[in-house]
Amino acid sequence: MRGGLLFALLIATLPLAQRARAADVIGDLLAATMGAPEADQSPSAAQPAPQAAPPPAAPPEAPRRRRPGQHEQLPPAEAPQVNPRGIEAPPPEAFPADQVPIPDRWRVIEAVGVHSRWFDPYDQNTIKGDRPIAGTQDWFFTLTGVSDTVLEPRSFPLPVGSQTTTRPGSNDNFGRANSFAGSQSIIAGLELTKGSTAYKPPEIEFRLTLDFNYNYASVPEKRILSISPSNPGRRSDEFVGVQEAFVDYHLRNVSDRYDFDSVRVGIQPFSADFRGFLFQDNQLGIRLFGDRDNNRWQYNLAWFRRLEKDTNSGLNDVTQRIRNDDVFVANLYRQDLPFPGITSQLTVVYNKNREAGQIHFDDNGFPVRPALIGDQRTRDYDVVYLGYNADGHIGRLNLTGSIYNATGKDKNSVFTNRPADIDAWFAAVEPSYDFDWIRVRGSALWASGDKNPFDNKETGFDAIYENPQFGGADTSYWIRQSIPFVGGGRAIFLNGRNGVLADLRSSKDEGQSNFNNPGTVFLGGGADFDVTPRLRLTTNINHIWFDDTAVLQTLRNEGTIPRDLGWDYSVSMIYRPKMTQNLVLRGSVAVFDPSSGFHDLFTNSSGDNRYYSVLLNAILNF
Repeated sequence: MRGGLLFALLIATLPLAQRARAADVIGDLLAATMGAPEADQSPSAAQPAPQAAPPPAAPPEAPRRRRPGQHEQLPPAEAPQVNPRGIEAPPPEAFPADQVPIPDRWRVIEAVGVHSRWFDPYDQNTIKGDRPIAGTQDWFFTLTGVSDTVLEPRSFPLPVGSQTTTRPGSNDNFGRANSFAGSQSIIAGLELTKGSTAYKPPEIEFRLTLDFNYNYASVPEKRILSISPSNPGRRSDEFVGVQEAFVDYHLRNVSDRYDFDSVRVGIQPFSADFRGFLFQDNQLGIRLFGDRDNNRWQYNLAWFRRLEKDTNSGLNDVTQRIRNDDVFVANLYRQDLPFPGITSQLTVVYNKNREAGQIHFDDNGFPVRPALIGDQRTRDYDVVYLGYNADGHIGRLNLTGSIYNATGKDKNSVFTNRPADIDAWFAAVEPSYDFDWIRVRGSALWASGDKNPFDNKETGFDAIYENPQFGGADTSYWIRQSIPFVGGGRAIFLNGRNGVLADLRSSKDEGQSNFNNPGTVFLGGGADFDVTPRLRLTTNINHIWFDDTAVLQTLRNEGTIPRDLGWDYSVSMIYRPKMTQNLVLRGSVAVFDPSSGFHDLFTNSSGDNRYYSVLLNAILNF
């Protein structure tokens, strides 16, 4: 009794919230100590031998305890799941007692009242491939929309038309240099995919991408934009290009880590190397590709037959006859070779051109095949490119490099009208190093030139379709602008637009490769400044030379032409107001300061001692 009274006094001193629990515990202790009679503890008492007790039965489930005078609080009832597009939930017995069935993993947020908006690409959106199409579990649809606006004031040497000029009384070979170009593209991409692509390759993919382009150009001289001298010095044009139209089929998985083999058929993007030096385009072809050893090895086997391009927009023109120009590619990649962080690539590309006997004029009336250079005859050629490319980093040093040898046969050399062997070389390297928010870069490139245009060997390197991301890319004057080669051919350009090689082609888009060229030497340096997460500034200084001017001397009928072309200075800006890729504003200014070799080839008015290129670009992505 004393113990019970003492326990009662102790309970009375506890806070109210703890008294019920303490009473239960003390009650259990008293029952354990007082419920059984004391056994005889004398040493003389006989003790019976212990018997093995049967295993205790499972105690019945104790009733739920609740405080007197309080209403029992039951757990809330399960909320009904309303999702007519989801699959039927399994029966409750299929789940453990502590789990509740929910709708499919894509639409579970709708069950709790969160709904998406079709125009918001950052919310869960069916038209952006975030959820399956209604009534399916593994078919996804993705809509992509891009608006790409370009304004481009620029200047470069322009020839005076042989029949007429905009300035009567002008006898000069070169006219005024200023010109303007503008372009507006609306790109619509449609993609239908089957498969759980979050962790394994899709089973099948259909893709269609159309580019609706409007472009405008204005120049101060005649016969620049059109072969007809009666046409004005301005032009507007519109075109719809089919940039992607392919089916990608997943053939098989070859490991539990989803190493795979796939085949892609149709108009598709492809780059033969990391930086687009040799062949980077959207072309019609068939491609077998895949990987092995947890993606350490990758491969490509592809065959492309080139489509004609629209002259003014540069887009694929599927209404014209397909060119008789084949590109066969075999690539093999290996990660972490020869150093951790470096990916090595071996490349074999075979370009088989059979366009001899075919005469092709561009949309403005200028002949592009054959090029009006040398004997101006049509030709066939076979050339094989053997290359090694590397991209990655060694410690904190970022590194990209390429080396190619072009070998083969030109059936009709443009200077001799005889077959000639092709043996040309190319090398490029771009190292960079990061210091906090600053990246310092160096650029070096060499493409061999033809030293003797009248022998039976062509040693000037040319690509198939280059789009180099190198040395400032399209913010560089030399890479962005295509300079007409005046006085050594007709409708011939010293270099191609968005190209680094001085290859004397009629057109990068519609012309043929030319291995009778002066070659290119390109040295430069630059730096990227990530001023804020929204703003990046880039500076570049490049110096350009010809490798050899023997071809230029022959075409111009001159004794000597200096190799030094000039200096290229550029400053560019990329601004992302929302810190995403949905709105990107780009702007750049580039100035080309000619040296002795350029002055020898082009002599403009005294006010055109330097040339400029301004690029204003706005990109909207959905």
